[in-house]
Amino acid sequence: MPNISEVRALFDRWERVWHRGEFELVPSCVRPVYIRHDETGDRTVAREVYAAELAELKQGRPDVRIIVYEHCLTENSAWYRFTMRWTDQATGGVCTRAGLQSYRIEEGKLAETWVVFRPMGSNWSDAVAQDSWTSPVGVRAVGGSHPS
Repeated sequence: MPNISEVRALFDRWERVWHRGEFELVPSCVRPVYIRHDETGDRTVAREVYAAELAELKQGRPDVRIIVYEHCLTENSAWYRFTMRWTDQATGGVCTRAGLQSYRIEEGKLAETWVVFRPMGSNWSDAVAQDSWTSPVGVRAVGGSHPS
């Protein structure tokens, strides 16, 4: 079972996948079979297929950012309260969607996730967000720049 510093390192890598498009890190983050529960339903997806889905999402939303307001990490689970923000490539408008996500961690990798989203255009009302997915709460102002 991983310790908290290993789980923190896992989510630091996972953030790099999402924000920097470092898809070569996916095998170090996700189990060979990943279970997802979200608004489209429940599904089991191979790690490589999920990595391709993330790459496609990043292609359509190159500036996508997951802005985290609070999180909790344990040796075998994690949860995040976040807002996803990106620029609509057709209109140039900023899009947002707030959500909650929890993860089950197995053998130091993401094995299963549950995601609940609020409607398009939603945000959390917090005045500050975390600088990174694993940093303490309240490090940067919401809407400020985010390190790449």
